[in-house]
Amino acid sequence: MTLSFFDQFASPSLLGIPLMGIAILIPWVLYPSPSSRWLNNRLLTLQNWLMHQFMRQIFLPMNPAGYKWALILTSLMVFLMTVNLLGLLPYTFTPTTQLSLNLGFAVPLWLATVIVGMRNQPTQALGHLLPEGTPTLLIPVLVIIETISLFIRPLALGVRLTANLTAGHLLIQLIATAAMVLLPLMPSVAILTALVLFLLTLLEVAVAMIQAYVFVLLLSLYLQENV
Repeated sequence: MTLSFFDQFASPSLLGIPLMGIAILIPWVLYPSPSSRWLNNRLLTLQNWLMHQFMRQIFLPMNPAGYKWALILTSLMVFLMTVNLLGLLPYTFTPTTQLSLNLGFAVPLWLATVIVGMRNQPTQALGHLLPEGTPTLLIPVLVIIETISLFIRPLALGVRLTANLTAGHLLIQLIATAAMVLLPLMPSVAILTALVLFLLTLLEVAVAMIQAYVFVLLLSLYLQENV
């Protein structure tokens, strides 16, 4: 029986239990919790240093009013990066290939940034819908265009993450299938294909980390406009 290449993106279940829930909970088990000791071990020290560097990079251009978002954005980045990397392991499931999950992250956080802007600085928040110096005849058209671009932001966040991970997984499976088919027929070409597969896997590791960072970076830019 020939299975579809897209079967790897179907949410699996075992004994009636959806494995997506287990895949979402696993990342929090992999990271050590901070200790109350004065001196931490090497792993905790490295983890804290990476978190500090990430928060410094994200919140450096932001107003102090947005610093309260540091915990949720850092946790989101760590979660997305871990889930994306775990999805590259054999016989695993990547929850972030599901558009519903990505939109579940993107829509509430984007809406929270919009609500913060409308509450704290409504004039500037509404001013983004109409650039300064716009001709009178273009005002209705630009307001409609900017409104559409505002509401399409969460959809773009979710689709970007889903499309990048889905395309990478499909490409890996296609090249792996080609290598297995070519192995008994043309071993030299199969070895070359396996080398390409190895390089593509390294690229997908980088893509998994970069896409998590880009997702959080764009959310921080949306937040920066509203604080």
